[in-house]
Amino acid sequence: MSGRTAVVTGGGRGVGRGITQSFLEAGAEVVICGRNEPERMPEAGGRRAHFVAADVRELDQLDALVRFAKDRTGRLDVLVNNAGGAPAADAATASPRFSEAIIRLNLIAPLHLAQKANAAMQEQEGGGVIINIASVSGIRPSPGTAAYGAAKAGLLSLTQSLAVEWAPKVRVVAVTAGMIRKEQAELHYGDEEGIAAVGATVPLGRMGEPGDVGDACVFLASPQASYISGASLLIHGGGERPAFLAAARNTRTG
Repeated sequence: MSGRTAVVTGGGRGVGRGITQSFLEAGAEVVICGRNEPERMPEAGGRRAHFVAADVRELDQLDALVRFAKDRTGRLDVLVNNAGGAPAADAATASPRFSEAIIRLNLIAPLHLAQKANAAMQEQEGGGVIINIASVSGIRPSPGTAAYGAAKAGLLSLTQSLAVEWAPKVRVVAVTAGMIRKEQAELHYGDEEGIAAVGATVPLGRMGEPGDVGDACVFLASPQASYISGASLLIHGGGERPAFLAAARNTRTG
C-alpha cells in the first residue's frame, strides 16, 4: 500500500484502530476521523495516522475530511466506512428518534461519505476502493439491536448497488465482521473467563481481533483483490454453531 492514502472513519479505537494499524503496516498514509482525538495515535513503520475531528453524520465535516486526505498526497485511494455501532434497545419501546439516529450513523453516513470519496476517485488515475464494515447482525437476527441490524443489512445491499454504478474505476466491497474483541470487551462479555467462554462458541475457538478485520481490509484494497467488487468477506471464525445441534445433543444425552 506504499504511496496510497486511506481514510478510516472511527479509526482511533476498536476495530477501526486495528484497520488503521494494518494499513500503516502495509505502507499507506492513513487519515482517521472521530469526534475526539485518541489519546494514543496509531503508528507503525515510522508513520503515524493523521487525525481529523469529524462527525460522519455532518456533511460539511465529511467535505473537510476528504479535502484533508487529498491535500496530504494528492490522492484518495481507499475509504473504509468503519464508524458505527449501537447501544442495546428493545425494539418495542425504542423511540423513533433513537432508531433514526442509529440508521443515520450506520447506513446514511457511509452512503454520503462514499459519494464524496467516489467523486474524488473517479477523477484520478487508478480509481479507488471503498470498503464498508458490515456485521453479522445484518445477515442474522439482531435482537436488542434491531435498527442496527437493519442498517447493516442495508449497507450490504448498498455495497452491491454502488459496485455496479461506480465500476470500473471504483471497487466497492464489504467486510461482514462477527464477534470482535475490542477495548472494554469485559463490559459485554464479562471477565477473561467469560470472554474465553464466548470465544469457545466460535468454530475457530476464539473471538476475532481488530487486526483480523484490518488485514482483510488491506487485502481487499490491494491489487490481489482487483477482481473483487460488490462482494462481502465474512470475518467471523466460521460463524455460530446452530443452537438446535446443542439442544438435540442435550436431548440425546439427557
